[in-house]
Amino acid sequence: MLTVLEVIKKTTGFFADKGIEHPRLNAELLVGHALGLKRMQLYLKFEQPLTEADLEKIRPLVRRRSAREPVQYIVGETEFFGLKLKTDKRALIPRPETERLLEIIAMRLAGSPPAQVLDLGTGSGALALGLATVFPAAMVTAVDSSESALALARENAAALGLAERVKFLSSDWFSTLPAGGLFELIVANPPYLSAEETAQAAPEVRDFEPVAALTAGGQGLDELRKILADAPRFLAPGGLLALETGIAQHAELLQLAAADFSPAESLPDLAGRDRYVLARR
Repeated sequence: MLTVLEVIKKTTGFFADKGIEHPRLNAELLVGHALGLKRMQLYLKFEQPLTEADLEKIRPLVRRRSAREPVQYIVGETEFFGLKLKTDKRALIPRPETERLLEIIAMRLAGSPPAQVLDLGTGSGALALGLATVFPAAMVTAVDSSESALALARENAAALGLAERVKFLSSDWFSTLPAGGLFELIVANPPYLSAEETAQAAPEVRDFEPVAALTAGGQGLDELRKILADAPRFLAPGGLLALETGIAQHAELLQLAAADFSPAESLPDLAGRDRYVLARR
């Protein structure tokens, strides 16, 4: 009988041959998930023999990952800003770059927390729920044009006990928001990849995540342009607009922002790439 460690090693080698990044981590996550063990518990059971029933639980997960399905979809959850979020094909997997945007917002607004927050294109609800946690007195409105993504976001809000403070609304950006509603903070992580960039992305992204949440026209700029054009009507005086963007888009975005915002600035992600645009009304 194979032990837990032997199965992890075999799975690691198999994943490495398939070109999967971080093969050992992926192997541990999937074996642990199949056995109902957290990683620390898994380490304590490395010498435990696995039964055929155990292996039957592991094999389909390994097959799915070898086909390049993201591990977050396979295990059905991920962590974002300390929150456990359900993840599936209805929405993008929350990423470290978006978590960093939340950290930047939390630092910038620590002394003047917003009372009304708007999250455009909420997807799984990651930013909306993170902001509701950071600003416990705020009411958050989260919109998305995808009904399936909104259903996932509502499930996450309920699981985290935040359903009373986060309102979800079907909307194509600002289209169904009530006129005259003003927010002290508007955030968005819209589609910002060009079709060519999406086609060149890793199979985990290209073949499994929702294309509509990844790709925009105009070399990835079309949705960002719409948000910048309409945000001033919904942003309170002195309010903050915070955007996650593509890394080669900031020259045009800052030029567009200059018409209605002052100041507008470009900020890098943790890899030093231009990733965020912050603008004050």
